[in-house]
Amino acid sequence: MLCWLNRLHGALSAPTGRIAHLRPSSLRRRLALSSQRRIPEFSSFVARTNTCGELRSSHLGQEVTLCGWIQYRRQNVFLVLRDSHGLIQVVIPQDESAASVKKILCEAPVESVVRVSGTVISRPPGQENPKMPTGEIEIKVKTAELLNSCKKLPFEIKDFVKKTEALRLQYRYLDLRSFQMQYNLRLRSQMVMKMREYLCNLHGFVDVETPTLFKRTPGGAKEFVIPSREPGKFYCLPQSPQQFKQLLMVGGLDRYFQVARCYRDEGSRPDRQPEFTQIDIEMSFVDQTGIQSLIEGLLQYSWPSDKDPVVVPFPSMTFAEALASYGTDKPDTRFGMKIVDISNVFRNTEVGFLQDALSKPQGTVKAMCISEGAKYLKRKDIESIRKFAADHFNQEVLPIFLKANRNWNSPVAKSIMEEQRSGLTRLMEIQEDDVVLLTAGEHKKACSVLGKLRLECADLLEARGLVLRDPALFSFLWVVDFPLFLPKEENPEKLESAHHPFTAPHPSDVQLLYSEPEKVRSQHYDLVLNGNEIGGGSIRIHDAELQRYILAELLKEDVKLLSHLLQALEFGAPPHGGIALGLDRLICLVTGAPSIRDVIAFPKSFRGHDLMSNAPDSLPPEELKPYHIQVSWPADSEAKKSSLNQPYCPES
Repeated sequence: MLCWLNRLHGALSAPTGRIAHLRPSSLRRRLALSSQRRIPEFSSFVARTNTCGELRSSHLGQEVTLCGWIQYRRQNVFLVLRDSHGLIQVVIPQDESAASVKKILCEAPVESVVRVSGTVISRPPGQENPKMPTGEIEIKVKTAELLNSCKKLPFEIKDFVKKTEALRLQYRYLDLRSFQMQYNLRLRSQMVMKMREYLCNLHGFVDVETPTLFKRTPGGAKEFVIPSREPGKFYCLPQSPQQFKQLLMVGGLDRYFQVARCYRDEGSRPDRQPEFTQIDIEMSFVDQTGIQSLIEGLLQYSWPSDKDPVVVPFPSMTFAEALASYGTDKPDTRFGMKIVDISNVFRNTEVGFLQDALSKPQGTVKAMCISEGAKYLKRKDIESIRKFAADHFNQEVLPIFLKANRNWNSPVAKSIMEEQRSGLTRLMEIQEDDVVLLTAGEHKKACSVLGKLRLECADLLEARGLVLRDPALFSFLWVVDFPLFLPKEENPEKLESAHHPFTAPHPSDVQLLYSEPEKVRSQHYDLVLNGNEIGGGSIRIHDAELQRYILAELLKEDVKLLSHLLQALEFGAPPHGGIALGLDRLICLVTGAPSIRDVIAFPKSFRGHDLMSNAPDSLPPEELKPYHIQVSWPADSEAKKSSLNQPYCPES
């Protein structure tokens, strides 16, 4: 056995000439079929003995070889070496016999890559650095090699140095060296690995890769179109593996998952990416409760150990309750300020616009109490709130200070009778210095405007020092019982799917499909975390006739585009359902990153551009010819058009 291990060791190190530190005992441990957790060997197969972050006082006297980037140099005596595992201080030799080593380490620019060998020694008493895990020791260098010199940097590789996002994306390979980006991407990798363990090893899921080149799907977001060499025929990049995962259930796979790449041509959206990643899951013979329990267990199992543990089960709320209390289908439940229906308080009001609202079928009066708002909000804030409601919702919002004598620009306050004042105080439990925001109108619109203002006010109050949302708190919530259909924005007389056209109706509402489809609830469920949707799924339609009826009769879609799926459902499709978790958004919230671009290795800008490579880019006509495509240039782009007829060279 030992002879075989030695031969393997030699074979692994021979091709590149590098030192492969595969000790026989460590390789036996790696090959052992045990359930014990293995300690990663970060220095196997490479030309170093240790990483910069692992050495401690227990390593004193050991001869080590380290590789990394020069982070910092002080007085040409000390050098801080960094790799992806941490930092360590290196002592530059000062004696004449080591002049060549000193020259390398003193003249190499910051961020150059070096390899050093030396002895682990204690730092002199009083010079320890408690802020560094390696702060009790340092390396007394004996040999050094400059592996690659670094030219002048566009920005310093330090997290406290502010860089514009455009500059960070342009030089992403440098930005990735920062501690925060290293932490984000490593945490992402660890969580995905734990998810794989939970799904495959503990619950029998099968990891299946689905195609990237597919066909157009009716409904949903716009898709990226990919030309083929057949005239007039195109592929589309899938928005999600939705159809494939349903077909896998028809194929008897029973339990599928995938870390899936998805694509949506959504144009300029601030915190969206044209390509993104989902944890995509589908199961046969499952109901909504089963999917929810699976996801709760998945998140509990994969949750980072440096965060407070996830508490299950997650609370649940219907779509109607979420809209009525929070004005949104993704409520942030970390703080109060709920919306309250105060219509009954003002049934006999003399205020004209309230009377007008209540006289209409869907008319209501809604209010929201901002606790201690009179202390923290200024006149300009109130004016800004009212302007926001008017500009974005065409909705009047009135501030009322029932107990604080400060009714700025609120003529309605003078018209509130004492009986209404006391009723409002009692219903909303108003305290001294509270501010009430009141609006009236159609139920959904009134709730939506107050839902937006709830978040705007929370931002204002926190900017003034009041803590409403604990950044260490992770508040999960299931939102259920969504409507199956919504009126189309551009044509309210027609319907579109609230989730997607494969979502099953609520069992008790199936008959309404044929009489009042707009009232049908769906078996659609969303997972919300701190006011952000991080997952959505549904129980699917597994009956071909029902699916055909919804597509053709209610959504007016061309069923020929989905003939393959409809045919599959006719061949004994099992009941099935699933969910997709937005991995980028989830990791963004877990790490506290300001944007999903901070948890993706190579993201696009908010306009969908790759600033590092200048993609998307133009192609010359000869490269488009095999795809039977000609570009129709706008009139003001003749110069561009003519330039493309010249010999091709990349744009600057």
